[in-house]
Amino acid sequence: MRTRLFKSSGNSMSSGDVHRASGGTGHVPVLLHEAIENLCIQSGDTVVDATLGGAGHARAIAQKLGVKGILIGFDLDGSAIERTKKALEKFTKPAIHLVNANFRNLSSELAKLNIKQIDKALFDLGWSGYQLEARRGFSFLKDEPLLMTYSGSATESTLTAATIVNEWAEESIADVIFGWGEERYSRRIAKRIVEARTKAPIRTSLQLAEIIRGAVPPAYRHGRIHPATRTFQALRIAVNDELGALKEGLMGAWANLAQGGRIAVITFHSIEDREVKQLFLAWEKNGDGKRITRSPIRSGREELSENPRSRSAKLRVIEKTQDNVK
Repeated sequence: MRTRLFKSSGNSMSSGDVHRASGGTGHVPVLLHEAIENLCIQSGDTVVDATLGGAGHARAIAQKLGVKGILIGFDLDGSAIERTKKALEKFTKPAIHLVNANFRNLSSELAKLNIKQIDKALFDLGWSGYQLEARRGFSFLKDEPLLMTYSGSATESTLTAATIVNEWAEESIADVIFGWGEERYSRRIAKRIVEARTKAPIRTSLQLAEIIRGAVPPAYRHGRIHPATRTFQALRIAVNDELGALKEGLMGAWANLAQGGRIAVITFHSIEDREVKQLFLAWEKNGDGKRITRSPIRSGREELSENPRSRSAKLRVIEKTQDNVK
């Protein structure tokens, strides 16, 4: 993994990863101020931004930190590292480390930087408009290679969405779509996928989207969301092992968190929110932490009117009450 180190300093605040395209890629703030406020960042803190994305949260965090502060930003996508480096290049403080790695490796990457303890960590689990433009098959409205990998470098051994839909058994495909997409027509969709691939391999996102559209009832095709939405979500989660990475990343942040430190997580669908809720509750029951948000913080009326996509965002925050960092 390649790590970049440079100096940076605070300026304007923008945001994160629930997005809309506006003449191309773009970012719309979602719960940014609520996340920063509830983290209670102090000028000398060491803070992890586990999901750099469009660099909005990183910029907001850097604004709060002083000359003794440290910001460590993670992203598996090298282009996000470059965007963040450019976004923060005019800053003179704090010290900033940008790490091109999955946040599931948070503990080992901190060790490489000789950082033994952090004070705050932010996980924004939304994804940016840049990813929709990455031509990796995330969008069901475009004809792109069916990859769905967060990393830009895929090899023959890399698990991709194309691997799943073309090689996995029908039952396994259905289980993925139902379990991680909560798709009611998962078995119908899996059956149609297997039928289609016997005629020709499924290679592109648009090709898959059309197969899904043909598998569901007519009324479902014209609902509030695109009929391929949940299936694409499920495949993306499977390809990137998102739930496994989330748990490992949060456990790593918790293990390195100082007493009195806080972790904030912004989720966008019920599956990942449930994982965060259960983990926070377990830490609290063990006497190791205190949930700052008993119920998740949701977007207010003004934010919802400006950015309808923020309606699914939930912010949960926990504070560590026992220091087990060695």
